[in-house]
Amino acid sequence: MKILLAPAETKNSGGQKEPFCKQNFFLEELFDKREYIFNIYENYIENSSLEDLSKWFGLKKFDEVEKYRQSLKNKPTMKAIQRYNGVAFDSLEYNSLDKKQKDYIDSNVILFSNLFGPIKADDLIPDYKYKQGAKLPNINVERFYQDNFTQTLDKYLGEEIIDLRAGYYEKFYKIKKANVLTFKFIKDGKVVSHWAKYYRGALLKHLAINNIETIAQFMATNVEGLKLIEIQEKKNIKLLIMEIE
Repeated sequence: MKILLAPAETKNSGGQKEPFCKQNFFLEELFDKREYIFNIYENYIENSSLEDLSKWFGLKKFDEVEKYRQSLKNKPTMKAIQRYNGVAFDSLEYNSLDKKQKDYIDSNVILFSNLFGPIKADDLIPDYKYKQGAKLPNINVERFYQDNFTQTLDKYLGEEIIDLRAGYYEKFYKIKKANVLTFKFIKDGKVVSHWAKYYRGALLKHLAINNIETIAQFMATNVEGLKLIEIQEKKNIKLLIMEIE
């Protein structure tokens, strides 16, 4: 069973691992595809004005724009699961987990980077900026990754998937054959969005702590702070409606 997770806009800086290279990513046979997008990104960043990059990055302060205007080619890297630091990752608290729990996440979690495409939790990435929905010249990055990675991902991910992504990241990869578990979170009868990120992280932490290996195993557990109130099924997808207690 594999787990799909969205990235975060905000990231931790620094890193001690080697810069961007083939060995930093899983699915090494597809590295040339990542490199193709990486080079387009590098060229765009190098040749754009601060004003244009301010809009493209979604940053108002020019000193922050200057930081992300620098080439990624020689920047140090760290695990993707530690690079991102948004709400879901704060909830996960990866650094507080023990080795077995970290190994579970490193082995089973696939994130979907706007720049690097599908990456494993322990793939090594630099501190970069790529606002969700931003467009590079003459290419649809989401479609590019979907076209070039789907067949390989189908084989890699196997027959059971827990999908914790936000809907936007289905543009990178659509699950067609595997049995899928997805979630909707409600509070006081209303669907929540911001807090959904928090509980996706909490769910991932629950999976790691309990070493959940199948959907059936997960369904037999209770997640702290959440109550299952409804199950909706459509073809290969099972949607769990979870009430925040």
